[in-house]
Amino acid sequence: MQKTNIHTFTVLLAAGFILASCRDTNSALPDRPVSTVVQAEADTAPVSFWVATDTHYLDKDLQDGGAAFQAYVNGGDGKILPYSEELMEALVYDVEQKKPKFLILSGDLTNNGETSSHKKLAEKLKRVEEAGTDVYVIPGNHDLNNPWARSFKADKLIVAEHIAPEDFTEMYADFGYSEALSRDKDSLSYLVNAAPGLYLLMIDSSQYANNESYGFPQTDGRILPSTLSWMDDCAKLAAGKHASIITVMHHNLLSHTSMSVAGFKLNNSQETMKTLRRNNLNLVLSGHIHMQDIARDPKSGNEGTAGAGESPVYDIATSAFAVNPHQYGAMAFDPATRAITYHSTSVDVEGWAKANGITDPNLLNFTAYAEKVFADQSYKKAMARLKESTFSEREKQSMAEVMAKLNVNYFAGTTSDALDEIKAMPGYKLWMGMDGGFMSGYIQSMAADKALSNVSLKMNLTRP
Repeated sequence: MQKTNIHTFTVLLAAGFILASCRDTNSALPDRPVSTVVQAEADTAPVSFWVATDTHYLDKDLQDGGAAFQAYVNGGDGKILPYSEELMEALVYDVEQKKPKFLILSGDLTNNGETSSHKKLAEKLKRVEEAGTDVYVIPGNHDLNNPWARSFKADKLIVAEHIAPEDFTEMYADFGYSEALSRDKDSLSYLVNAAPGLYLLMIDSSQYANNESYGFPQTDGRILPSTLSWMDDCAKLAAGKHASIITVMHHNLLSHTSMSVAGFKLNNSQETMKTLRRNNLNLVLSGHIHMQDIARDPKSGNEGTAGAGESPVYDIATSAFAVNPHQYGAMAFDPATRAITYHSTSVDVEGWAKANGITDPNLLNFTAYAEKVFADQSYKKAMARLKESTFSEREKQSMAEVMAKLNVNYFAGTTSDALDEIKAMPGYKLWMGMDGGFMSGYIQSMAADKALSNVSLKMNLTRP
């Protein structure tokens, strides 16, 4: 029942109802060897890196574009699966052009854990590393022991082979696991030195041991008590090297919606927060909820779970790469000051398409195309939900127009930029006049004022 409720909310939310290092601090002296000077400069130079999540990659060979696939896409949660292959190729292209130091993929790598999707994705990530960018991955709730793995042929859904945890660490050995400084014995979590003075604590927050017996993938997340203890050991290891840590997990540490719904925030978020604060870790990168949102605890002053005088802990939920506007987080770390910057950036599908001689007009005008597809899905599902209401047809249409525009901006993290325009639309007042219900609550949650930007952040990492 819990799985069903979470899945239903995800569909509504995403489809229409719908975050100083161990550097050498001395100046380079004339009598130091050139190689030493170069290394010292490299250890203090700012590092650029990216984080993407919920790529939901689907091997193109698993779908023929037929009736079953179209029905699956149309009834889904906004993922643009018909262009899954092209999206990932565009991400590889962006990496090759901009050359970040490393790329983090924080779970739900595949649509539903299909073996061939994992294999094809690993091949693409190998090309990313060959271009000079390291890759670090963790699994999400879709990736392992998933009985929902399917291929699509004509009007049929066909059970597809899926992978187990041991397959994951083998397939993705070159993307974090073989470089790990430490690995948790009870999960697929690991610690890696991603750059001078910067460690990544890659946490496996998904629950997949019982998926096959349940007959569905468990969507809620938690961090095992033993893994929390292991995180303490990792923090000590980093402290011994005077390094800062970014914690990465698929599920959210903090709430990213005012809606009362379970399954997105960690089941044991309070215990996890205590572990982070105990070790002076103040930045988490997550995904799972599919929308772009940056949350902080405490929100302001001393409210929240933090005590008086404690510095804020941030949780950046980057929006799903598979969902409009198909973003990743472009980040930078300055080891001299431990400053971190984040800004959401849409993948350059159009640039990739032009560079590769693609003639598909949807890809050549992908920004407009993808937004229209997402808005249209939101509009249609709003109309379906309003079908039995007493509003006139024109009133229903005006309300659906509000839902579509709000949803586009909500998932991009740009609601504040469009809010005045949206509130002036006739349909907005109609939503506000509704007497309770999920729909009006969802509108109010999307339109709520928020002081913190959802698309950019500048902060300093504290040190264990």
